[in-house]
Amino acid sequence: MIIFKPSSAIYIVSVAIGSVADCSHPPVRKYLSEAARRRRPSRRAKKLMAGAESARPAPPVLPWTVRLQVLALGAACDLSQRRDGTVNRFLFSLVDRQTPARPRPDALGVRSADVVVDAARNLWARVFSPSVGKPEAAPLPVVVYCHGGGFALLSASSAPLDAMCRRFCRELGAVVVSVNYRRAPEHRHPAAYDDCADVLSYLGTAGLPADIGVPVDLSRCFLAGDSAGGNIAHHVAHRWTSSAAVASDNPVRLAGIILLQPYFGGEERTEAELRLEGVGPVVNMRRSDWSWKAFLPEGADRNHPAAHVTGEACPEPELPEEFPPAMVVVGGLDPLQDWQRRYAAMLQRKGKAVQLVEFPDAIHGFYMFPKLPDAGKLVNDVKNFMETATSDH
Repeated sequence: MIIFKPSSAIYIVSVAIGSVADCSHPPVRKYLSEAARRRRPSRRAKKLMAGAESARPAPPVLPWTVRLQVLALGAACDLSQRRDGTVNRFLFSLVDRQTPARPRPDALGVRSADVVVDAARNLWARVFSPSVGKPEAAPLPVVVYCHGGGFALLSASSAPLDAMCRRFCRELGAVVVSVNYRRAPEHRHPAAYDDCADVLSYLGTAGLPADIGVPVDLSRCFLAGDSAGGNIAHHVAHRWTSSAAVASDNPVRLAGIILLQPYFGGEERTEAELRLEGVGPVVNMRRSDWSWKAFLPEGADRNHPAAHVTGEACPEPELPEEFPPAMVVVGGLDPLQDWQRRYAAMLQRKGKAVQLVEFPDAIHGFYMFPKLPDAGKLVNDVKNFMETATSDH
């Protein structure tokens, strides 16, 4: 899997690690100076980090190809996230390789098609389906997928996300609907929630394209998402099961939610955030803070109910009886892990079914890298969760 264009990404990685030959070149010097300033912690953060320093783990051991991809992605994030809260989308596009839908089956026997939900706001979804279905085959479950990217980056046509959804379609035995929701900061909260909820409504009224070639069962629908997409999946499930859609003739029923390292937070700095600062790749406090500021309403802090759902700084959400069973995936090298465990504990306090799946050596976003063994193990865990949820359906 290639996550970047080699020529541009190698240069960006070189800048990020300070190995460009002429570091006195103005753009390079400016970036290095700015990056150093952004990484400089406050006095309070220094004191808190000192207590976590003794427990700081060694950096993860990753295949060199994965390490290079992670470096390119991290450098592109740092360069694209402007100080004024906007995104340099042209620069990020240099590493965010796009891929079109493919109506012909690929090597996995999966084909895809883009479906327009609302052209006025460029809301669409990419539908992945097995290429051949037996006439007598049982209808397949549907996974509505919300991608990650800090609410601001990536899309349903980003190459690694497209490839991941193809694997899910093939290995989970499901039709996958990947939502291309509107991104921050151009479209703040609750735009992403609105878009994903509207895709669910669209499926209930218009259904899936007739030419996908396989029967589906919309009463076995799963909401899934990684990172920021996991946050979206939770809030959309909350909204959907609290609304009149549950009691109406809408055929969509949520059998479960699958949250892969969901992105929750708060003003508090957790033990894992401090311990893994500078250790776990992809996510750090500066990038995370920028993403929340870009997504949340103007003037809101990280204790806003969209970010903080675990009850320490504000009331816990009131979850309806119909809120579905949840699978929450946690990585041991993910700085967000404390928030994810608190989320699972909150569901338990509310009497909701929740399965917490831990991968002790996993970095944030490990599921996007098929070379990592945990990526394959995750698919098996997700499949087992779906089978259990639908058997109890």
